[in-house]
Amino acid sequence: MSNTPETPAALSRRTLLGRTAAAGLLATPVVSLLGACATSGSDETTTKAEEGTKSAANPLGVAEDAPLEVVIFNGGYGEKYATDVHEPLYKKAFPKAEIKHQSTQAVSTVLQPRFASGNPPEFVNNSGEKLIDFGSLVADGQLMDLTELWDAPSVDDPNKKVRDTVVPGTVEAGSFNGKPYVLYYVSTVFGIWYSGKLFKENGWAPAKTWSEFTALLDGIKAKGITPYGYAGANAAYYQWNVILTHAAKIGGTDVLKNIDNLEDGAWQQDAVKQAAQAWEEIGAKYVDKSFEGLKHTDVQLRQNQYKLALYPSGDWLEGEQKKDTPAGFDYQLMPVPSLTGSDKLPATAVRATAGEGYFVSAKSKNPRGGLEYMRQMLSVAGAKGFTEVVKAPTVVTAGSSGFAFPPGVASSQAALAAAGKDVFNLYFDGWYKELDTEARTATNELMFGRIKADAFVERIQKRADAIKKDSSVAKFTR
Repeated sequence: MSNTPETPAALSRRTLLGRTAAAGLLATPVVSLLGACATSGSDETTTKAEEGTKSAANPLGVAEDAPLEVVIFNGGYGEKYATDVHEPLYKKAFPKAEIKHQSTQAVSTVLQPRFASGNPPEFVNNSGEKLIDFGSLVADGQLMDLTELWDAPSVDDPNKKVRDTVVPGTVEAGSFNGKPYVLYYVSTVFGIWYSGKLFKENGWAPAKTWSEFTALLDGIKAKGITPYGYAGANAAYYQWNVILTHAAKIGGTDVLKNIDNLEDGAWQQDAVKQAAQAWEEIGAKYVDKSFEGLKHTDVQLRQNQYKLALYPSGDWLEGEQKKDTPAGFDYQLMPVPSLTGSDKLPATAVRATAGEGYFVSAKSKNPRGGLEYMRQMLSVAGAKGFTEVVKAPTVVTAGSSGFAFPPGVASSQAALAAAGKDVFNLYFDGWYKELDTEARTATNELMFGRIKADAFVERIQKRADAIKKDSSVAKFTR
């Protein structure tokens, strides 16, 4: 079997459906979906995209009266930012356009049949537990190339391109083999979260070294509180993120680059193995084994009830838990501690990125409307409105100027500032859904005591090798 990467155009919708079905994401049998999309023996739809005349006020050439369908994942950020901010901005710019809004917590279930039938919505917030694999969407030619959006004049300053209004790395975060397909909109910082109130009352301090960390966990355990935990039922990636963050600190950022690029032996690098060994011990001594069967909201509620001290997540956590967080809880972020004094990166280093993915469907009826919707999102008004609604910063540099964030986001932004140049990211989970799934399974095996670190890295490496050898899987590099 050839190891040569296939171009997105070389893969058909049949490939996407087959792969997604294998992951258990389809609510309808694959055969019926394929039958629904067959037109004259071709996978291509005959829908002609609507276009308008380009002008200074309409640089992307949107058909002014063309309907626009918007689908939003109704998760931690809710949907009000779309209904109350972004959609009104688009409607103001194109008052003749009808906007159809839909929210869901199961993006793949709702949209997979739409893609199969050649009738996708224009704009999608592809997020949550049941998202559609971005890599497969790119390989299947379903996503609009965003280059024209990034090169378009910004809403606020026609002399400045949209790409020049966002934080560095935003365009690259949503690029596949150098071409941008996804807008990651929210500035996201990852780490280990705790209650400032609980720590203050007990005289605990966030740890910077591994000895400080284990001593902290011992002190928490002595108080009868579960020291550390995550939800094994649906959020094991929160924990593999911690393990790989630790590996990057130990061995440098090339550790993650090798994993993303499916380099031979990437998961078996010494840094990954060392990190896995360290967290294997944490799982054995400080994690409640019942957490393996719980979902993220259940475990997060335990923390809000002061029954769990430390929880790994991104800084969407505070907004997601706002209904259950008691007054004065004071969310705070602690970066993953250093393992040894010889780590390549300092304790202050963090994983941070543009997060929360949005795309425009290339085969929709009004893709230019979808691009314009993104342009409105990336305006100062769009960014500030989002931040005011969900209390999270966007990638628009001027979007959160002067905004007073709640304690958790304020602490994550402070951690990001403290990290300076020592900020990194990873991409394999968005590129290869099967590898993410394997990493989640192996992480639960490791953290809940069924395998050791050697077996953990060997298991995930085996799946990475299989994906690398599979010529039906489009490959991406950075």
